[in-house]
Amino acid sequence: MPTNENQFKVFAGNSNLPLAKKIVEYMGTRLGDCEVSTFADGEVNVKINETVRGFDAYIIQSIAPPVNNNIMELLIMIDALRRASAASISVIIPYFGYARQDRKARGRDPITAKLVANLITTAGATRVVTIDLHAEQIQGFFDIPVDNLWSFPIFSRYFLEEMKLTQNDTVVVSPDVGGVKRARKFAQKLGCSLAILDKRRPKDNVAEVINVIGEVEGSNCIIFDDIIDTGGSLVAAGDTLHNKGAKKIIAAATHGIFSLNAVEKLQNSSIDKIIVTDTIYHKELPDKFVELKSSELLGEAIVRIRKNLSISILFR
Repeated sequence: MPTNENQFKVFAGNSNLPLAKKIVEYMGTRLGDCEVSTFADGEVNVKINETVRGFDAYIIQSIAPPVNNNIMELLIMIDALRRASAASISVIIPYFGYARQDRKARGRDPITAKLVANLITTAGATRVVTIDLHAEQIQGFFDIPVDNLWSFPIFSRYFLEEMKLTQNDTVVVSPDVGGVKRARKFAQKLGCSLAILDKRRPKDNVAEVINVIGEVEGSNCIIFDDIIDTGGSLVAAGDTLHNKGAKKIIAAATHGIFSLNAVEKLQNSSIDKIIVTDTIYHKELPDKFVELKSSELLGEAIVRIRKNLSISILFR
């Protein structure tokens, strides 16, 4: 009697097909046959064109701009696979949108990250894999397993092997107090010192740097963060470090959203290089920008999940 036990299939929405293809190439498989399109009125239409009954299904989909459309694609794909009797449905979300709305900062604010977690779980997902959640506590919003991968191995390999930065003249800079834990892990990986920018946000997408905690004069400064959105706070951070005597300023962030005119703003800033991963698809970026591959990290995580092997070993 035929059985599909331990067999799997990988599908992808439209948010980042190039990344999805790189992931399955690393895993030595192919993308499953599915069509994700829209009707004339904008409704999402999903067709799974091959059997998934009894298979472990994986969906690769970033919740990136256009955010709401990509969420609906993801939810409908989960529903389609669940109704087609997939044995399990793991969603690979390289960039988890709405993660910045993780708490009530003011009265009557929504906690949208929790709402998105509820939607994904209710749709039928059995596991979530993502990279660098904006707030690690979002893992607790889910009642299913969540693997929050860290991106610092991708960046540390680049800085040590490609840029060949040395420990003595390099400082990792946290762009705010909230990002200190992330920046400290990266600094430890590089074996260099840590500095912190003390800033305040008078309103959304606006930041003012008040003070620099740590010594940056004459150093190569790596501003390490999880997200670059409009680029305003990053440009302000770069200007502050430049005025404090930093020798070279490099910005490194996992997710390059680059809303509005962020690319132009960063291109004309005092920052020497901007490095992101390919969790969010960009057709083309200027020469000042470098895009690193996240496919090996995600592909290896999926392989290890399938074999019931430890993922934490990837970050030692």
